[in-house]
Amino acid sequence: MKNIQMVDLITQYEKIKPAIDEAILSVIQNAQFINGPEVQNFQKELEEYLEVKHVIPCANGTDALQIALMSLGLVPGDEVITPSFTYIATTEVIALLGLKPIFVDVDPATFCIDATKIEAAITNKTKAIVPVHLYGQAANMNAILAIAKKHNLAVVEDNAQALGSIYHLENGKVEKTGTLGNIGCTSFFPSKNLGCYGDGGALYTNDDALAEKIRMIANHGQKVKYYHEVVGCNSRLDSIQAAVLRIKLRQLDNYIDARRNVATYYDTVFGAIPGMKIPFRSEDSKHVFHQYTLQLEGIDRDALSAHLASKEIPSMIYYPVPAHRQKMFSFFGSAATELPVTDYLTSCVLSLPIHTEMQEEQLAYITSTIVEYINSTK
Repeated sequence: MKNIQMVDLITQYEKIKPAIDEAILSVIQNAQFINGPEVQNFQKELEEYLEVKHVIPCANGTDALQIALMSLGLVPGDEVITPSFTYIATTEVIALLGLKPIFVDVDPATFCIDATKIEAAITNKTKAIVPVHLYGQAANMNAILAIAKKHNLAVVEDNAQALGSIYHLENGKVEKTGTLGNIGCTSFFPSKNLGCYGDGGALYTNDDALAEKIRMIANHGQKVKYYHEVVGCNSRLDSIQAAVLRIKLRQLDNYIDARRNVATYYDTVFGAIPGMKIPFRSEDSKHVFHQYTLQLEGIDRDALSAHLASKEIPSMIYYPVPAHRQKMFSFFGSAATELPVTDYLTSCVLSLPIHTEMQEEQLAYITSTIVEYINSTK
C-alpha cells in the first residue's frame, strides 16, 4: 500500500504528466511568462466552465478577496459580515483595508455562515457579506442573497474550497457557487480541488463595471499602461500556472467525482458509529469535498489524531483557533463575541485524508484503524 497523504499531488501529476510537461515547456519556449496566451485561454475556459461573464485571474486567493473588497469602494470603518470559522485570509483582508469584520456564527450542519444570524448583525455601517463555502459545502445562498437584496449589501463569495460546486436557486436556476453574489473569489493553491503548481487565484463576476474595476485594481490601477486611475496592486497569474490549470480544469469534474466517492466510502463506515457525525450534504447544492471533516462527540479528538499518526495516517484540524479569537484581531475586541457553535466546532472537528488518487486499500486501512480504536476505548 502506498503511503497515505492528506493530498497526493505526485500521483495526480503522474497521470497527466505528458500534457503538463508539454504545456509548461511550451510557455518556457515561447517566453511569454506574464499575461501570455495561456493566461488568456485559461480565463476564457474558466468563464465557460463557470458560465460567468468575467474571470479575472490573479496571484493568489488572498489577493482575490482583497481586490474584491477594494472594488466595492468601501471606506475605513465600514463593516463586513463574515464567519469566524474559516481560514484567516477571509477576515485578514477585511482588517487590512481598515474595514471591520463582524463575526457571525455558523450552521452546525454545514459549517458555513448561519443565515438566520446575519440580520441581527447588520448596522448602518454594514456594506457587505462574505460567506465562505467551507470544506466544499455551499452556504445558504438563497437566504443570504435575499438578505443582501433587502438591505442593499454586496455579496463576495469566498469560493476557494468549493470551485465546481453547483447550487439550486429558488427561482429554479442551477448555477456554480462563486457566481451567485456580486463577486466570487477562489484560490488555486496546490491542494485545492483545482490547484496549480505554485500560487494562483481568480475573481469572477457577471457585472461589467465591477469586472473593469477589478482588472484595473489588479494591474496597478491602470487600464492604459502608465496611466493609473485608482490605487491598485500587482496581482497576476503567471503563464506557467495558467498552463497547468488549463490541463487540470479539463479534469475538474472527474476530480470532484473521485473526492465524492471517497466521502461516500467514509460515510458508509462512520455514519454507523455513535459519536461520529459525518458531513452534511445539502439538497440545495453539490458538496465537492475539499475536506472530509467529522464532528466527534464523546471521542477524544487529540488522542484519535495521535493514534492515527502512530499508524502513519495523517489528519488535520481545520481550524483550531477561529478568527474572532486570533491575537491579530484583539484591537476589535472580537474575542468577547459569543459564537458558541464556532467555539464548539474548533474543539471537535477532525479532517481525514481525501484526494483524487485514494485507493480502496488505503480507505479500508483508514476506516478499520479508526473503528478498531473507537471499539478499544469503549
